[in-house]
Amino acid sequence: MGFWNTRGLRGNSLEEIINMTNDVYRQKNLAIIQKIPTPITPVKISEDGKNITLAYFEKQSTVDYIGAVQGIPVCFDAKETALKSLPINNIHPHQIEFMDSFSRQDGISFLLVYFRAYDEYFFLPFDILKQYYDSSLNGGRKSIPYSAFNQKFRIYSKNGFILHYLDTLNTYLSTID
Repeated sequence: MGFWNTRGLRGNSLEEIINMTNDVYRQKNLAIIQKIPTPITPVKISEDGKNITLAYFEKQSTVDYIGAVQGIPVCFDAKETALKSLPINNIHPHQIEFMDSFSRQDGISFLLVYFRAYDEYFFLPFDILKQYYDSSLNGGRKSIPYSAFNQKFRIYSKNGFILHYLDTLNTYLSTID
């Protein structure tokens, strides 16, 4: 089982930005997106009893977020990389399986990816993720290069939204009709 300690989880700043954006989406009735917590069992608690200092994961989670956007079911995971590519090993098999099942039920699955090297955010559709993932299992490239991220799916701050990914989701939806 994986362990978590007080150093925190990687990608937290990206998730904080997404959470703030999701709050605004909810306030404006544009979407209802929920952060899915990873179930943990505390092992050690601080002396004052207010903080968990060591815990283990009870089971694997699915994706970071799930919800609905104007009647469209969506699920996605947030990934952050300091590299100029997104390592495939940052995406777990159970996440791929969940996103694949979700997509087969006519939901939209995707990743929101932050490239620290470029200070850029992207929407990565599940079909592209799946191509790279499957290829990596068959001896192909073990990462998704920055060049594979379509610039029309780049995410910007816009109209008071910290990370306006619904705008980019809309762009994606217009390409699959």
